[in-house]
Parts: sequence; structure tokens; C-alpha cells
Amino acid sequence: MENIDYKELGLKIGLEIHRQIDTDKLFCRCRSTLTEDKPDFLIERILRPIISELGEKDIAAEYELSKGKFAVYEGHYSNTCELEIDESPPLGINKDALNAVLQISKMINAHILNVTEVMRKQVLDYSNTSGFQRTILIGMDGSVIINGDDIKIDTIILEEDAARKIDETENNVRYRLDRLGTSMIEIATAPDIKTPEQAKEVAGFLGMILKSTGKFKSGIGTIRQDINLSIKNGARIELKGVQDLRHIPKIIENEIERQLSLMKQGKKIEPGVRKINPDLTSTYLRPLPGASRIYPETDLPIILITNEQIDKIKIPELIKDKSERLESEYSLSNELANALIKENKSDLFQDYANKYKNLTHGLIAHILVEIPKEISAKFDINAYVDDKTFESIIESLNSGKISRNSIIDIILDFVKNKKLDLEKYAVIDTKDLEKEIVSVIEQNKGLPFGALMGIIMSKFKNKVDGKTASEIIKKYKTNEI
Repeated sequence: MENIDYKELGLKIGLEIHRQIDTDKLFCRCRSTLTEDKPDFLIERILRPIISELGEKDIAAEYELSKGKFAVYEGHYSNTCELEIDESPPLGINKDALNAVLQISKMINAHILNVTEVMRKQVLDYSNTSGFQRTILIGMDGSVIINGDDIKIDTIILEEDAARKIDETENNVRYRLDRLGTSMIEIATAPDIKTPEQAKEVAGFLGMILKSTGKFKSGIGTIRQDINLSIKNGARIELKGVQDLRHIPKIIENEIERQLSLMKQGKKIEPGVRKINPDLTSTYLRPLPGASRIYPETDLPIILITNEQIDKIKIPELIKDKSERLESEYSLSNELANALIKENKSDLFQDYANKYKNLTHGLIAHILVEIPKEISAKFDINAYVDDKTFESIIESLNSGKISRNSIIDIILDFVKNKKLDLEKYAVIDTKDLEKEIVSVIEQNKGLPFGALMGIIMSKFKNKVDGKTASEIIKKYKTNEI
């Protein structure tokens, strides 16, 4: 949007960042993996809202009930138990998931609650078989500094992810239970964000913090951003389920334009929850939920988080800082440093770079992350190489047993045959190579250096080191045998 003064507009933006934790489910021991196989069983259910402890009903729950639908749930025994179908009480909390959220709370300087409890948040769109989502407040009042601006973090919450929506008809909605109960973090900012572009920056920064721990999932469906915004004389709107943070500015701009257009027409702007359309506009989904949707979980005890437990949580190096350090300490390009981090090879790289001194740091990084990509792209094959095999290859290269020219062939041979054969690619002995080069020069007197080099490399393919061959040719070429 051009020529818009967002301050004059009274724009306020807050974000809710949701990301799945890379653990088993939160309150059972089922795996948090998705499956596309035919379901092992189906369950049908109708949900109804309940009255809160204060005698109130939640408006969002009432709205969902008014649709008059029922749900069909698809289940698989490999990732679903009685808890997902609401036929057994929850087990104790997943400690790995709790520690992941405690770590994030420390990283964003939040106040961690020493005493907290599991709450039930009423959800009647059928995405939860029980009609509620279990949620736990872990941290409050954190903050992050982004480009000089202090962005407050209101809450850090550990919660269950919802079931996965498969289909919807006029009469029913179909969900798959594989995702239900997956451990998930929710980070909610205060409405401190001032512009659409800053909203994208904040989402990106928080995503980088989450990724820095190595404890959160990545990929489509594992990350969702909700946007809360309001403008002067408008209404608070929650925009649900933004998958790609690059779309955040345009989504916000479209909502601002929608509200301004309604104002010009003299229409009242109603608060509510809206879903994002493929064209980045939005469609009304339901009313904003009220406080009456949340009540205590009676099947689980109070959760105690001791100071000793908090002190044991270590803060990892941020990806941004790690990338800058790799570039500085090891003279890597920004692209190589980020590739090592993205492929979770940065620790392995540092180990090899400090151990194998005859190889350049750039070459080691190239072998770890770039060569497997090249092989995958060129040969349409999964070029996965385990750490032990990588070290065998790099160790042999460092000691001069193989040539760097043979690396692609060695790795391709390994991924095809699942066996590492370094002897097949062993370089020719230097003395034997020197004899061969002398013979080639004698037989091809007058040939320029480049032509002689071509003959040698063609004859021995990847069994000679190009630098060694070049030095030997120069040694005898200057004397012209």
C-alpha cells in the first residue's frame, strides 16, 4: 500500500506463532507422524458446548454448533490411541516438549511460571474429539529486539495440535487423528508491531529462534502464524493460518483495505476470526472467542517448574550468530555457512575442519552439503550419506589416499550400492605417477602444458591429484626431457 501512514491509521498488529515440537504427542506416547494410508477405523461424533464455571457459554462454540454438522474421524493404530478418541484420560506431560518450551521462554527473556496447570480451551469445530484443546501457560512478559524495536511477548504456551482436516460437506466434516495431540508451542506477541513489513520480520526472527534449538519440526503444516490486527474506528480481526511468512505483508494490507472500504461505505466492521484465501484475501470464519471458553483440566495435576529445572536449560547459539561465526572463523561464504546450518552439518563441519588440516574449510563444507545436492539433482537419487562415511571419505582425502576429483564418483557409488569402496578410487603412488608423466612427455615432445595435463588426467581419471600432476609436469617440462 502506497502513501499510507500506519501510525495515523492507528494500526496495531500482534502475532501468534504456532510450531510443532519434534517429539511424541503431548499427553500420550503415540508418535507424532502423519500417514496417508487407508484408516484402520472410523468414528462419528457430535459435539455440544458446555457452560463455563461462571455460567456462561462461549460465542464461538455456539456458532459452530449452529452449523448442525457431525464429524467423521479417521484413525490409525500406529499413531492413535484411546486418548485421541476421548476414551481415556491423558498421561503425564511430555517432558521433552516441556523442556523445549522452557528453553524458548529463556531465550526470549520471559518470566517462567513456577506453578501452572493444564487448561481446557473449548473448540467445537470438530478438530478435537473431546471438544477442547489442552493448553498450558509456561512463560509471560518476554521480549525480543528487532531492528532496534522492543517487541513484547505476552505469552508462551505449550499445547496440543488439532486433528488434520481432510474434507468437508454440507452435513459433516472429516478429520484424521494422526496430528491430534502433537506437542506444539504458541508464542503470542503484544500488539507492538507497527507495519506489515515489520510483522514479517518479527515472524521470521521468532522462527529463527525456534529453529536454533533444533527441537521443532519444519515443513508444510508444522508452522502456522495467526495475525491479530486493528485500525482506528475499525475492529479487531484475527487472520488464521498463515503458512508462508512472505505473504504476511500482503495479507495485512488486504485486511486494512477491506476495513477502509467498509468505512467509506458507512458499514459497521464486526470483530471476528477470518481464514486466509489462496489469493491472500480473507473470508469470515466465526466470532472471536471469549474468556468463557477456557476452564481447568480436571484429569491432570498442577505442574511445578523449579528454579533448578529452569537453570539446567541451556540456551543454544542463534542461527544468525552461528552463521556469522562460521563465516568469520572458517572463511566460508554466507551461502555455505547457511547450508551447513540448514542441513544440520555445522557441528560435523567444525569437527572435521579442526581435525583435518590438509583440506581447506571450503572444500570440507562443499563435500558435506553441496556434493550430495549435486548428485541428487543430476542423478535423481537420494544422496544421503551418514556421518561415519563422510569422515572416512574426508580422512582419506586429507591423507592423500584419494583425489578430490573422485569425491562425486565415490559418493555416487556409495548411495547406489550402500557400500563404501575407497580402494577402487585410491590415487596412484607419486613415484609411479612421476614415471608415467616422464614417459608421456618423452612421447609427446613439443606439446604444451595444457595438452600434457589433459593426457595424464584422461589416462588416470580420478586416481591422480591434479595439483600433484601439474607440479610434476612443470618440473620436467621446463627441462624438456
